[in-house]
Amino acid sequence: MSSDHPRLGREPLPLPAILARHAEQTPDAVAYVHLRDGEEIGEQATYAELSADVRTRAAALAGLAAGRRSAVLVYPNGLEFIRAWLACTATGIKGAPLQVPSRRQAVRRLRTVADDARTTLVLTTREVRDRVLDDFAGLPELDGLEFVATDGLRPPAAGTASPEPALSDVALLQYTSGSTGDPKGVMVTHANFWANASEMDELWPFAEDGSVVSWLPFFHDMGLLLGVVLPLWAGRPAYLMGPEAFVRRPARWLEALSRFGGTHAAAPNFAYDLCVRADGPRGPLDLSRWRVAINGAEPVRAHTVAEFTGKFAPHGFDPKAMCPGYGLAEYTLKISGSPSDVEPGPLVVDAHALGSGRVVRVTDDADGAPGTATVMSCGHTVADARVRVVDPRTLRAVGDDEVGEIWASGPCVAAGYLGREEESERTFRARIVDEEDEGPFLRTGDMGFVRGGEVFVTGRLKDLIIVKGRNHYPQDLEHTVENSHPLLRPASSAAFAVDDGEREAVVVVVEGDRRILTYASADEVTAAVRGALLEHHRIEVADVVLIRRGTLPKTTSGKVRRRSCAQRYASGDLARLGEPRPAAGSFAAT
Repeated sequence: MSSDHPRLGREPLPLPAILARHAEQTPDAVAYVHLRDGEEIGEQATYAELSADVRTRAAALAGLAAGRRSAVLVYPNGLEFIRAWLACTATGIKGAPLQVPSRRQAVRRLRTVADDARTTLVLTTREVRDRVLDDFAGLPELDGLEFVATDGLRPPAAGTASPEPALSDVALLQYTSGSTGDPKGVMVTHANFWANASEMDELWPFAEDGSVVSWLPFFHDMGLLLGVVLPLWAGRPAYLMGPEAFVRRPARWLEALSRFGGTHAAAPNFAYDLCVRADGPRGPLDLSRWRVAINGAEPVRAHTVAEFTGKFAPHGFDPKAMCPGYGLAEYTLKISGSPSDVEPGPLVVDAHALGSGRVVRVTDDADGAPGTATVMSCGHTVADARVRVVDPRTLRAVGDDEVGEIWASGPCVAAGYLGREEESERTFRARIVDEEDEGPFLRTGDMGFVRGGEVFVTGRLKDLIIVKGRNHYPQDLEHTVENSHPLLRPASSAAFAVDDGEREAVVVVVEGDRRILTYASADEVTAAVRGALLEHHRIEVADVVLIRRGTLPKTTSGKVRRRSCAQRYASGDLARLGEPRPAAGSFAAT
């Protein structure tokens, strides 16, 4: 795929060549700025400075890699990650970003990823290296791993320059978050990054005043592409903070957008919810320059969109700037998105028909009524990207207004899963029956439909709950649960199917806090949950489990890990609210 770029030209370039071009053309322009505590300007780098730092680290890595062609990257959000990762891409080392481990479970994941990537090399900062080795000293998972602090690297006295990477070379190993299975390393190439950045710019254009403000973690695909790759591709500055700064005080994100005139930012739906419910900003807020507020990585809620735009429109936020999008790591990131000149709107459909795989629209004024479901559009594709909807069992294309598995094709489809040829063939190179000349396609594993050229996502294929022959999407049940009682919070529940050996039933696990025990009771809350599910979905749940806040299994991007939750329920490994120790469930996870 080729695309005219005002500074880079028409032909795609690998990431190190993009950096070198900017360093040559605009050496003194600021590329990245790190905001200390999400507020004050801290470390920053121009393109010339960044290019020199990347060359230094690349030369050092070429010598110490000793034949290892992959490395695990364990960094906090900051400029050192950017330097180290770009140095890896310049050296031909496939970098696999992970969260800095703070618990033994995260150390196990680090080891699992290192083994899958066939490496013993872990790149990080001196501070993180010392803390991890001190906090987890003696753990067998660290045996044989070599932790290298890139902020202390010096170039060798003499060395051989690495050849410039090809567009087909793997620039990143993006390990999937594991919401429905074991983590797998998605091989994202330089060509994939160029194509996805180009598509994003076509859909959500940058201009000469463009800039990014992001708190998203770099170990997640949306954080990496929006916070690092897209501003590098566009040649526009990025103002970056750590996710912990946002979580502690969400208004910091909005304040930074106001202060630095941010035009592009992205977050999962829960983050917009937090901004609505959290304390307001400190001082005046001007969001009039925020043109693209991407909402993705988890189901987009119509009520969140309405509440966020309603609350911040008085501060200059344009409702058309809210841009729901859909994508996944296997497609580099974005598949479709809502353009920034159209206000997104919900589609209200018959829930019972949707459960049977059909899309039947009802009047918008029925939104929230029993028997209805509200689905947000995730916009349309651009450039060479294509979406088809396919029956996951017959592998035949479905008709209009029918639900099926979303398949995608285009230059952003990644090269496959590292070391998993058979699975890569099934997932990345699928063909539609009777349409062998089309494709190949990426099977996303997501269910949805296309209406009027717009993509609507209804849920994960493997998460579907089938009760008495009817399909139920767990996120719909979870939305009902979280709104069933005023003491429950958004993004705090998991619904899944269980099997007692004779039948399948539904269990709901929902987080609560001590306010429930103080101002209500467990019985009152669980009764509200049961009543809401019966009224809105005609489901009698087998169990409602209240657990302690912060213990619901989630991925690194905040998605609920329903399968993990079901397994913990079956094994009794859930921290129930008000109980000193977890209690065992009586069903097996399906």
